[in-house]
Amino acid sequence: MAEEEDSFVYDEASGEWISAAEAKARDGAGGDQIEVRDSVGNLLADGDQVTLIKDLTVKGAGQTLKRGTLIKSIRLTGDAQEIDCKYEGIKGLVLRAEFVRKR
Repeated sequence: MAEEEDSFVYDEASGEWISAAEAKARDGAGGDQIEVRDSVGNLLADGDQVTLIKDLTVKGAGQTLKRGTLIKSIRLTGDAQEIDCKYEGIKGLVLRAEFVRKR
């Protein structure tokens, strides 16, 4: 506990250095969390698996992802409509939440 009182972290929201204890308290409040929901309204979280609900042409990859394709281990981006994910052969794939359904 003494280490937390002596250490400081940079708060990007305010642009100031604050104590680790204060940062932990702010994180616990979590009032500014963005909810990301799929096409049918299910709440998505980091690490979820989703399936595509329609065929999507991936720009720059020259590839089409077919309806029903399973995407594993998604990551939320902070935008309410975008999710970051990995798929073989496609680097930096970002999908809109309206085109996926939680598995």
